[in-house]
Amino acid sequence: MAQTLIVSRARAGAFPTIQDALEIATDGAVISVEAGTYVEVVRLRRRKVSIVAAGKAGSVTLDATGLGSSAVACESAEVTLRGLVLTADDYPAVSVTGGRLAIEACEVGAVFAAGLSITDGAHVEATDVKVTQGQYGMVIEDSDGVVDKCEVRNIADDGVIVRLGASPVIRNSTIEGCGFRGIYVYHAAKPTIERCDISATGDAGISVAHQSAPTITETWIHDTHGVGIMFGRGCGGLVESCRVESTATPGIHVDEGASPTIREADERHRPRVGVQAIEGATKQDTDKVDKLLAELDSMIGLAGVKGEVRSLIDEIQVNEWRRSAGLAVGAVSHHLIFTGAPGTGKTTVARLYGQLLKALGVLPIGKFKEVSRRDLVGQYIGHTAEKATTVFEEALGGVLFIDEAYTLARSGGAAADFGQEAIDTLVKLMEDQRDQVAVIVAGYTAEMADFLDANSGLASRFAKTLEFENYSPQELVLIAGRIARNDDYVFAPGLEDALYEWFDQMDRGQNFGNAREARKLLEGMRKAQSGRLRSLGRVPSREDLRMLVLEDLLAAAR
Repeated sequence: MAQTLIVSRARAGAFPTIQDALEIATDGAVISVEAGTYVEVVRLRRRKVSIVAAGKAGSVTLDATGLGSSAVACESAEVTLRGLVLTADDYPAVSVTGGRLAIEACEVGAVFAAGLSITDGAHVEATDVKVTQGQYGMVIEDSDGVVDKCEVRNIADDGVIVRLGASPVIRNSTIEGCGFRGIYVYHAAKPTIERCDISATGDAGISVAHQSAPTITETWIHDTHGVGIMFGRGCGGLVESCRVESTATPGIHVDEGASPTIREADERHRPRVGVQAIEGATKQDTDKVDKLLAELDSMIGLAGVKGEVRSLIDEIQVNEWRRSAGLAVGAVSHHLIFTGAPGTGKTTVARLYGQLLKALGVLPIGKFKEVSRRDLVGQYIGHTAEKATTVFEEALGGVLFIDEAYTLARSGGAAADFGQEAIDTLVKLMEDQRDQVAVIVAGYTAEMADFLDANSGLASRFAKTLEFENYSPQELVLIAGRIARNDDYVFAPGLEDALYEWFDQMDRGQNFGNAREARKLLEGMRKAQSGRLRSLGRVPSREDLRMLVLEDLLAAAR
């Protein structure tokens, strides 16, 4: 259990300052600070520590005004700050150089510097952070991470600066009342800006310069003195489904030599943005749900899987109706287990499931991230937890699909222990972030049972197991026909019967590839057709080029 140290000005036996507690704190310690104002500087170098308010958020103020330093200065450290008010004057209120910072429910501000400065390859996770004053709001330089549900207001210069190749995700955040630009992206930075509300800036809402390429989606830029979005020469990126209103003209300015992709927003779809985005995330897009369910129904076979997915969707929709009616709704897990042989549509269904959860307002993004053991397991002690956590964070807002998940289970040897570490890390993250991600693990039926035994809490994290059965010979013929039509081929009369016989006699053991077998056979038939047509001694007709015949099947089968 982590060491906990109490800091209090009133309690007997407590440490009077945070710095006093830090002097004896062990690695991983939690410093719990009771209400009050502490005039001091906290410097953390190569430390792993959490500093949290013991009471409600905002009850503890760490004031470095006049002390010639940041309130919290971290160097190559792993630090968590929660529920604090952090102030400084000529230095950033919080300064992070390398390492990792998790800052949650904090208020930060400086006078002649940034409220929050993240540099030199650091990783930041900022949630519910308010930057209330400063020359700059946040500066993220050569670093990455996630800025979620944050507010940057009343800033003298730029609200958020992203530079020197930095690639953070800035989402569900409000940037308002900046003297210059709302977000300034430059020096080859590649941030992702999602569902943000940017307004009342003295210049552009978002300015992009010096070979940068941001991704800006579902963001509202409005009431700015400058243009909404400015792209300088040599810059690229993507602007998609954004609203740019009440700005200087043009709303989006693209310099000569810039090459962003710009896709207009659908005016009928106006998602909530800024710090209100999460509140509005429960809105359901019923038209999108119906289209996705129709796409699921169009898949060949999988009757049982389709029924299970529909029951899950029905439950989510009914829960939302209950919530709207003021009725109780229990906690629901969206994590699933997919079992079955390869080629049975597990990945395709997982993608559709993620899009359905987004359309239902359950997940904010609905993106799909597919990983395997090598993406989660490190090569030395301690590396795996960090690696698995990073992958998990990248999937937040969407689906994390772990194929052949059973390979993570302990089976003896040091390497397998690292796999066990990945499982244990995932179990905790799946519970802590269950409202922000859907984890789907997939693999052979028998092996997945061993995987679930690898951690006592693993099975309980999943809502349901969906069994993907092998396709029947007739279904494989239909799949082959669909693949052929999509590639502009047709079957000669009688070929479907021959295909049925071929699939019916195939060994359907554990290594049977299902739809992959159909695709592999079609590839062989196309190659056989090419050789056959080359030997005709004439230029084949259009019908010849489209037609696959029994001879092609026999050649491919050989």
